[in-house]
Amino acid sequence: MEFTIHTVTWHDAEPLLRAVREAVFIREQGVPVELEWDGLDNDSHHVLALSNAGQAIGCGRILPNAHIGRIAVVPDWRCKKVGTAILEGLLAYASSRGYPEVDLDAQVQALPFYLRFGFLPEGEEFMDANIPHRKIRLKL
Repeated sequence: MEFTIHTVTWHDAEPLLRAVREAVFIREQGVPVELEWDGLDNDSHHVLALSNAGQAIGCGRILPNAHIGRIAVVPDWRCKKVGTAILEGLLAYASSRGYPEVDLDAQVQALPFYLRFGFLPEGEEFMDANIPHRKIRLKL
């Protein structure tokens, strides 16, 4: 494997987590800064992917209410199982905490990725930061 996955707090890894999310969500996808930095990071559990060279290449978080979000992988590292490893890390954390289920607001273009893990869509498509999303849920 050319990368590693780490469980981190916002306090310990903020610059690295911020770098990935700024690159993917703010610059690439045009998410407004005030929507991206929603004040929930301090209370969240984070997973950070680092290349063997030590570069931050992906991340994700889970809130105390079992809501997964902010899963991002920088373009050069997509389709290399980084997102899979991040999601597996978040699901392992949720299981270790005894959460009966997790939910996620998935970008519609990423739905096939999540469905492979057994997530089930619910409700209608909705817009978030001008990107179509769908609420999905997974029983653990």
